[in-house]
Amino acid sequence: MTLSAWIGGYRRAWESNDPDDILALFTPDAVFFTEPYATPFRGHEEIVAGWLAKRDEPGAATFTWEPVTETPELGVIRARTDYPALGETYSNLWVICFAPDGRATEFTEWWMEHPR
Repeated sequence: MTLSAWIGGYRRAWESNDPDDILALFTPDAVFFTEPYATPFRGHEEIVAGWLAKRDEPGAATFTWEPVTETPELGVIRARTDYPALGETYSNLWVICFAPDGRATEFTEWWMEHPR
């Protein structure tokens, strides 16, 4: 799986909030950091529960991104998330560590809210 395909799967899960779409992205023992120093969600059960507890409604956000670096083991992207109804915009930096099958073993996101 390429970085682009993984991001496409992430967006699909972001819009659907379907546990199967979420699980398809991560290895069973993956860790998901919502902030670099936050306690991560560990494993499929925590990742799905954490995702759904903080889910966005379908269509609530637009997302654009560009790769910073991509190898078979690592993807780093710079992105922008806009929530038009809320008037909020965020800059994002994602670091994704990949297993050989293309699923993430570790995901860390940094997000910074733009001034209004």
